[in-house]
Amino acid sequence: MAKRDYYEVLGVNKSATADQIKSAYRKLAVKHHPDKNKGDKAAEEKFKEASEAYHVLSNSERKQNYDNFGHAAFENGGGGRGGFGNFDFSSSFSDIFEDFFGEGFGGGRRSRRSNNRGSDLRYDLSITLEESFKGKKQDIKFSTSEKCENCKGSGSKPGYDASSCSMCGGHGQVRSSQGFFTVQQTCPQCSGSGEEITNPCSSCNGQGKQQASKRISVTIPKGVDDGTRIRLAGKGEAGSRGAGNGDLYLFINVHSHDLFKRSEENLFFECPISIADAALGTSIEIPTIDGGKAKIKIPSGTQSGKQFRLKGKGMPYMRGSGIGDLYVQVNTEVPVSLNREQKELLEKFREIENEKSNPSIKKFFQKAKSFWKN
Repeated sequence: MAKRDYYEVLGVNKSATADQIKSAYRKLAVKHHPDKNKGDKAAEEKFKEASEAYHVLSNSERKQNYDNFGHAAFENGGGGRGGFGNFDFSSSFSDIFEDFFGEGFGGGRRSRRSNNRGSDLRYDLSITLEESFKGKKQDIKFSTSEKCENCKGSGSKPGYDASSCSMCGGHGQVRSSQGFFTVQQTCPQCSGSGEEITNPCSSCNGQGKQQASKRISVTIPKGVDDGTRIRLAGKGEAGSRGAGNGDLYLFINVHSHDLFKRSEENLFFECPISIADAALGTSIEIPTIDGGKAKIKIPSGTQSGKQFRLKGKGMPYMRGSGIGDLYVQVNTEVPVSLNREQKELLEKFREIENEKSNPSIKKFFQKAKSFWKN
């Protein structure tokens, strides 16, 4: 059976860009991938056909030869009269499958030392709401691993160099066959570094790092909220044999406050007032998070639960400029332990009280009477 034109296989024309060719192949590879079509020989053949076409058209030199001579350019050992079966699958397509399906299909392009990167660390830091409002600098101390000073992080005894890994030959990757595919994986012996320590450093036993106690100064930004995570790049544990450090993550815990409750950038504050002040009106002073005071005018007839907004008296925005607001809720407190004079005055007040003074009470009992009647 005659071999189909590679452009026809991928569904693109000769003027297609490299990205268009790659995109076309990606769609076909995902659609006809053997893992998604187990036992489907037709899908497997289409997958092979599309992969062979992409192998040729994704390379400028091979593409030029194909454009000039067609399939004849790859006969006589130039690319396989027998088609896909003559290709070294893992070497020809490892880059394709790494881009499309992840490292498991041949991800040897990452830095060898990335597998030896140091571990990330977590540090829980507790602060007050006032400290969150102002921001602060603080020294923290924690246990970690740091680069060995004796071998400068190499893991080898001073004066000696690491040798090539005997298992992977210095590539950092080993291949294994899994059915239809040849898969590249990180070498288990050298953890992807491609090197072996034959003369380990006596101070760190070849690890290139040692346990240590570390103290650093950290800056807590204004407006930081409870549960915020702050990343300090490169402040985590040292990597093995010269690999990069991990990161340090600060997890912020903001203590609850005796007066203020917080919701994002706004603060809430409950203030009790007497029945007389609610009825007659008054002015009160309340505290603010910056340590100052603010005055609020309470109009006569203020009901319990009424909120007053003080603009710009809340918490600063952690990202960007601006400050939230403070909401003050007044709650009317009913007096307890009344003396004789107070009781007499309240009794007299109740006698002369009329329905106009309590519109909500009047409305409630009207509804209640209607309910009982029906």
